Amino acid sequence: MDLQYNKNEDQNLLLLSEVRQKLDKIRLGGGKKNIEKQHEKGKLTARERISYLLDKEKPSFELGAFAGYEMYEEQGGCPAGGVIVMMGYVSGHQCIVVANDATVKAGAWFPITAKKNLRAQEIAMENRIAIIYLVDSAGVFLPMQDEIFPDKEHFGRIFRNNALMSSMGINQIAAVMGSCVAGGAYLPIMSDEAMIVDKTGSIFLAGPFLVKAAIGEDVDQESLGGATTHSEVSGVTDYKCKNDEECLDRIRSIMAKIGEHEKAGFNRTASSPPKHNEKEIYGLLPTDSGKQYDTHELIERLVDDSAYDEYKAGYGKSIVCSYARIDGWAVGIVANQRKVVKNKKGEMQFGGVIYSDSADKATRFIMNCNQKKIPLVFMQDVTGFMVGSKSEQGGIIKDGAKMVNAVANSVVPKITIIVGNSYGAGNYAMCGKAYDPRIIVGWPTAKIAVMGGSQAANTLLQIQVSSLKAKGEKITPEDEKKLLDEIMHRYAKQTSPYYAAARLWIDAIIDPLETRKVISMTIEAANHAPITRAFNVGVIQT
Repeated sequence: MDLQYNKNEDQNLLLLSEVRQKLDKIRLGGGKKNIEKQHEKGKLTARERISYLLDKEKPSFELGAFAGYEMYEEQGGCPAGGVIVMMGYVSGHQCIVVANDATVKAGAWFPITAKKNLRAQEIAMENRIAIIYLVDSAGVFLPMQDEIFPDKEHFGRIFRNNALMSSMGINQIAAVMGSCVAGGAYLPIMSDEAMIVDKTGSIFLAGPFLVKAAIGEDVDQESLGGATTHSEVSGVTDYKCKNDEECLDRIRSIMAKIGEHEKAGFNRTASSPPKHNEKEIYGLLPTDSGKQYDTHELIERLVDDSAYDEYKAGYGKSIVCSYARIDGWAVGIVANQRKVVKNKKGEMQFGGVIYSDSADKATRFIMNCNQKKIPLVFMQDVTGFMVGSKSEQGGIIKDGAKMVNAVANSVVPKITIIVGNSYGAGNYAMCGKAYDPRIIVGWPTAKIAVMGGSQAANTLLQIQVSSLKAKGEKITPEDEKKLLDEIMHRYAKQTSPYYAAARLWIDAIIDPLETRKVISMTIEAANHAPITRAFNVGVIQT
């Protein structure tokens, strides 16, 4: 191994260590004292509940762990958005589990909490897999109610989704394991089946204090909305459980009896590990987004037997398109090539840039995968489309539009892995968040922005300098440097994977070695949802 390989490996492992350290802190939720308070009440924490519920021998994948990261510092923080979302298996059935974390502001809903819950429901709806809610929440975080309550993609959308999923035949099971108040009370009752834990679970539209203030009635919490009231008097819940463990066992028993549904029919054979060592990814991938590497070498460490059939290998070389298998699943891979290559005319093509020929190739490949019912995996490391008079005259906008059209209209599942850069229209063409990937994740090396840092910073600098000069201010070279440094620092923070994951632009920051698992679990989930519409790109310029 050469010096650059060792340097890459050290830097990637350092980035990965940073991710893990941040996750360790996030997974403490509201802190050890609040965890102890949960235990003193006889309750498991949200993460303990999920751990108890999920099949131990099966893989799982946490979504949105970085939700809310560094976003609510003035309010004391909101680790993981105050709710844990996990894709896993219960009694052999793949599902989504959503658990309120009562150690974080008593499980109150922040704006990002609502967004994360809606994302969990979206995944369940797209893939027609069961969703399980473990409810323990004090309701909307009132100081921010205007950012949570009234809009289309706010709190109320969750109950609308409950109703839609029920009509679609998607199983929903709710367990009230703590507070369930106000509008939030509709969630378990709009699920197919609901259960409640005695003495710790409670459901009511208004708590004892509000009832007293509203109508003058004195009533205790248990009589108003405890387990006995709702299991024996109101009939709101279907099962009464003595503790968290019994409640979770009941969910496992219900899930064990769910029948099989029609499958989409994606092709799968026996899984084989890559022949090349997956850990070599750390040494092959530079952390410097401007350095070259050969995308083929990453693909060889992700696909079964390190084998793939490259489509149009000699044409449009700045994108690599290949048929392969990942954990036995047939996939079509569309990956940006970071290595500088020559096109068919012998002209040099910059790494990470999409040219007309590569956009044309990718469009055809995407259409082929839709025709063959093969899920698509996009590996993003893209700085955008090629610019300049030659490219414009060659129709780069038209060819880029074709690719965006094919991605937008694809009917097969799309999975996006952001390996490195994800800039500008390249983000769109390579199936960014706006193009409905079933799952979108980033490696620790991911960077997401409208353009590269130095380009953006210098553009912003010129705007600021011009504005200051227009006001009659004198700008020295030292002032310019200080401004540039400030802009670069701010922009670098906004392009980091943590910034993206905090806002759920990506579902997770993952270890590259988890990529195969994430892709496999996503396709397995998607296989629960038969394709119901034909692939059609509509009007497309030729």
